[in-house]
Amino acid sequence: MQKKFTLSNALALALLGVLSITIGCGRKVEGNTYEDNGGVVKVEFKSGGKAYVSTGPVTNTCSYEESGKNVTLVCEGDKTVFTVDDDGALNGPPGGFLTRLTKKKK
Repeated sequence: MQKKFTLSNALALALLGVLSITIGCGRKVEGNTYEDNGGVVKVEFKSGGKAYVSTGPVTNTCSYEESGKNVTLVCEGDKTVFTVDDDGALNGPPGGFLTRLTKKKK
């Protein structure tokens, strides 16, 4: 018994494709704020590749780029590459100043 590729099958595949693109694009850091466990370090990702990194009372203006599951943050010439986890958290380099940052609830 052979199965035919029907219009309903094509629609189901198209819907799955759009859904997976929507989910994948929903992981962008732009417009979100991330912080460490104690709330001492906070990174606010703004539009146009601009970010604000706060450590206690001091805030620095930085830039960032997103590429796949990586976010590269550049502050005063220093680069930090974060990996975006499946849960949306950002993981910095092991042993670095910025380790794991979680998305702050809006």
